[in-house]
Amino acid sequence: MADRKEPADDLTVHELIEGPTQVIPERDLSAVHASAADHDVSIESTQDLSALADDRTHDLTASAARVVRSRVELAEVPAAGALYRRALLGALPGLGRRRAPQPPSVELTVAGVAVDRSHLAAYDRVCGFRLTDRLPATFPHIMGFPLALRLMTAPDFPIPLTGVVHVGNRITVHRPISADETLDFTTYAENLRPHDRGRQLDVVLVGSVGGKEVWRGVSTYLGKERTPGGGERRDRGELPSAPAASARWRVEPSVGTAYARVSGDHNPIHTSRLGARLFGFRRRIAHGMWSKARCLATLEPRLPDAYTVDVAFKLPLPLPSTVGFSSTPTGDFALHDSHGRPHLLGTVREEGRAPS
Repeated sequence: MADRKEPADDLTVHELIEGPTQVIPERDLSAVHASAADHDVSIESTQDLSALADDRTHDLTASAARVVRSRVELAEVPAAGALYRRALLGALPGLGRRRAPQPPSVELTVAGVAVDRSHLAAYDRVCGFRLTDRLPATFPHIMGFPLALRLMTAPDFPIPLTGVVHVGNRITVHRPISADETLDFTTYAENLRPHDRGRQLDVVLVGSVGGKEVWRGVSTYLGKERTPGGGERRDRGELPSAPAASARWRVEPSVGTAYARVSGDHNPIHTSRLGARLFGFRRRIAHGMWSKARCLATLEPRLPDAYTVDVAFKLPLPLPSTVGFSSTPTGDFALHDSHGRPHLLGTVREEGRAPS
């Protein structure tokens, strides 16, 4: 089993919630902002991210089988806070590393990850799920997220974590997972491809029990890069009319910090006003995976035992906001702002059943 090489220190709770300015001087944060200028992630520049993900996410099982990857086994799940510090420091001028032209030919694994029931209960409360022993579809993503983060913060990862945009996520639940089961996680990256606004790739996270896959998540990330001439912008046409909302939610600023605590995703654009402004956002924005989880919590009584839920993240959701939730009998659902513009578009389909 390979030795773990983790950063020696971790962020305190205060630092995680208030943003990284507690440990890094403001002049250095300004330098990060300057170096992130090639990653324009402002709300104005991401009004509609539907074109940023090529058909959202892809089923790449066949192509992945042709890639030979070395396996690195970790003794335990990495600490997410220290990895965020590594990513931020790596963005400072003079400390960055040369990015590889392809995703790393490695997969990271960790075995025997148990469910912390108090953590599960806290997550359920933040996202609106019922308190049960069955894991929500999005909870294994939380359990394995630090492993994926370890992969994405490697010095030669082709897209830097600072300024990255999460544009799509697909989760497949093969069967219900109980809180008394332990999971083995594997993560790898694939399908790096050019985009008119930069490059994007897929980070795959697989959860297994007893050697059999029970859960799979595919997150599509865009690293925005300026190209000569600014890159060709796709004609997205007019947005369709927003469906009538079946519910309206008031999303308070506390959602950003509360979800950061239960998810381990302490990106300062979600938790710190200063951090959000440094990366071009007027206000903090909600985590995309919170939005997805909140929608699934509403759909929970209608979900089958085995299904795939695919979402495209559209307009960033500023905090605070009032959003409208809508769904259809065919499995489509959405979150829209007060003007009818989409924050998220999603589809649920039962596993083994072709989309209609």
